[in-house]
Amino acid sequence: MTQNQQTEHNSDTQYLNWLSKLFPTIAAACTEIINLEAILHLPKGTEHFLADIHGENEAFQHVLKNASGNIKRKVNELFGNSLRESEKKELCTLIYYPEQKIELIKESEPELEDWYHITIHQLVKVCRDVSSKYTRSKVRKSLPPDFSYIIEELLHEHTDDTNKTAYVNVIVDTIITTGRVDDFIIALCNVIQRLAIDQLHILGDIYDRGPGAHIIMDTMQRYHSWDIQWGNHDILWMGACAGNDACICNVLRLSLRYANLATLEEGYGINLVPLATFAMETYGNDPCEEFMPKVTNGATFDGKTIRLIAQMHKAISIIQFKVEAQIFLRNPEWRMSGRNLLSCIDRQRGVCIIDGKEYEMKSNNFPTVDPAAPYKLTEEETKLMKRLHHSFAVSEKLHRHIKTLLGHGGMFAIYNSNLLFHASVPLNSDGTLKEVTLYNGEKYSGKELMYQIEMTIRSAFNSDTAPAERTYAIDYFLYLWCGKDSPLFDKSKMATFERYFLKDKTTYKEEKGYYFRLRDNEAICDSILDAFGVTGDNRHIINGHVPVHASNGENPIKAGGKLMVIDGGFSEAYHNETGIAGYTLVYHSRGFQLVQHEPFTSAADAIKRGTDIKSTTQIVEMSAHRMLVADTDCGNELKAQIVDLKKLLYAYRHGIIKERRR
Repeated sequence: MTQNQQTEHNSDTQYLNWLSKLFPTIAAACTEIINLEAILHLPKGTEHFLADIHGENEAFQHVLKNASGNIKRKVNELFGNSLRESEKKELCTLIYYPEQKIELIKESEPELEDWYHITIHQLVKVCRDVSSKYTRSKVRKSLPPDFSYIIEELLHEHTDDTNKTAYVNVIVDTIITTGRVDDFIIALCNVIQRLAIDQLHILGDIYDRGPGAHIIMDTMQRYHSWDIQWGNHDILWMGACAGNDACICNVLRLSLRYANLATLEEGYGINLVPLATFAMETYGNDPCEEFMPKVTNGATFDGKTIRLIAQMHKAISIIQFKVEAQIFLRNPEWRMSGRNLLSCIDRQRGVCIIDGKEYEMKSNNFPTVDPAAPYKLTEEETKLMKRLHHSFAVSEKLHRHIKTLLGHGGMFAIYNSNLLFHASVPLNSDGTLKEVTLYNGEKYSGKELMYQIEMTIRSAFNSDTAPAERTYAIDYFLYLWCGKDSPLFDKSKMATFERYFLKDKTTYKEEKGYYFRLRDNEAICDSILDAFGVTGDNRHIINGHVPVHASNGENPIKAGGKLMVIDGGFSEAYHNETGIAGYTLVYHSRGFQLVQHEPFTSAADAIKRGTDIKSTTQIVEMSAHRMLVADTDCGNELKAQIVDLKKLLYAYRHGIIKERRR
């Protein structure tokens, strides 16, 4: 035996000894092999893909509750013509919002006990259907402890078995007579919601625009199985949490732009009083017309509040341009100094000179900008930024939520032959992967670029990171937000300054990178998939980031089906632009379905009137056979475990390892 073979043998023996602690006998190992082989032949679990939620917590939570229409579809299949449409609608609403719906039922239902009996049997039937593709063990783990035994009994006993009818009916009667029936129904509805989605993939941008990003993050902290590929807006909040002052300014600016103060103040306890005080004192006589907020979500503000928000908006924007310039200047390798435009303003003539060309200004009021040192913060601005920085630094909830994003997320992921990332992979004009230089001076492209960026992001939060490296990592959040070669931006520039201050709208154009221009090319998508090591007969890239203009006929399915873009505009701010309210991509055992949602009214309307998100389902790709667990990444892991267990059996039977009998 060679030295390498001996090392490999010793390593195998060591591993099998460890495995024998989990499966101490031949019988235990055989039982686990049988169990794993059986699991391989179950249908594949349902994966849901969402992107660009942008703080729309009610619409997001409704999509989770109805599993993108999957629960409604199952109710229709199970009850067909045996229930009226109104009854099926009532049942669906109960499953989505059990606590609130039960209260309404109790106010209006004269035969409440009958309703309880009928409803429990209906819910058990739905629960039995959604749990049918899972093992009993997995279903058991999903059950609430208080009702685990009862639900399990009802799921596996049928009233059509005459020997079990009385048994089942007594269980239901006892649930009612003991006064636990409301809690039981609520628990059963939550189990249905839980089992309807096996894995949730979020392709970035939980934050900004809508009012409830913090509520979404609270939901995700409790959610059973999910992952996220960070989006540019998530990175902005992560940077703010890490202490990047430019990211803090951008977070505040975007929140003020959409009059979304709830996430900052109510969600994370960010104190905006110092900013409001500074803005009123500094811009009290400025009309701030270009900084009037975009009011959405049915929010109403009086004129005085709108004006104050506009003043705060301008105040933080000017500070942002200064702080960004300081970061760009200390990182010259980014080649971003061309975005430092405060120094390009000719105040006397009211123009901004960019690349030798003059552009007329909309506004020429810059009371805090010193022409001799345009990027130096005034004493008041410095004090304000220290207070804002402190407010973000001590927000325990924000830090907890960002830790959750770090724990569940990354720059990209590969699941079941699908490559997931938020926005782009930097490309050259010929479609080849573009090399990008990072902090260590090394050039990376494709998968390695994404990995190295992720490691840089994580190093900003690690206490053992070298000080210089950590400082750079914190700065780097700004580049990821607006840098030309950032996989999360990938545009020629971010024209924030131009939109606020220049009259010439041609300056607003942000030229998209080559990925966005070439991604409808199937050969280029294949080359990206190859570079990331994605295999399989039916492999795909799945993105968000750029809203799909469905109202203009744009198709979210591109490159001959190789690429799927599922940002249809969850955010209310996009509804007029896109004509829809988001996409959900559903990948179940039969294949892919794309669900296109119309705007959601409200949870209150759904509860009272039984309204649902109106959705259109498009078959994207159907499998020639029903996909099983064996066809998935999880299946490959189980097959590897089976191989190891068979090695353990061999070792037991040949005396290499002794059984651990008690």
